[in-house]
Amino acid sequence: MALVEQMAHAGSEVERALNWRAKGNADYCQRAFERALELLDLTLTGARGYACLKELARVREALVDYFYGDNAFGSTEESWRRYFGPFSYAARRNHWRQDQKPVS
Repeated sequence: MALVEQMAHAGSEVERALNWRAKGNADYCQRAFERALELLDLTLTGARGYACLKELARVREALVDYFYGDNAFGSTEESWRRYFGPFSYAARRNHWRQDQKPVS
């Protein structure tokens, strides 16, 4: 799976965690967050290139800090939506393009 798609899937779980947090459901929030971490860990395992590894590790660190730490990075719900949103858009766009290939 392409990096964009992997990040879109992780972002989807982050989105779920944020939504459950806003609704006050700590159990579902934690479950979605744990799935997001699992997906990020899998992405880190398969990542190639130092820059990619560095960014993925920092994203993971900042997410843990936001949900369970002191939020030293100053993350907000909106900043996470802005970060992961483009991955979802790109993954959908790439998927749409693959479906639209002409048949010969």
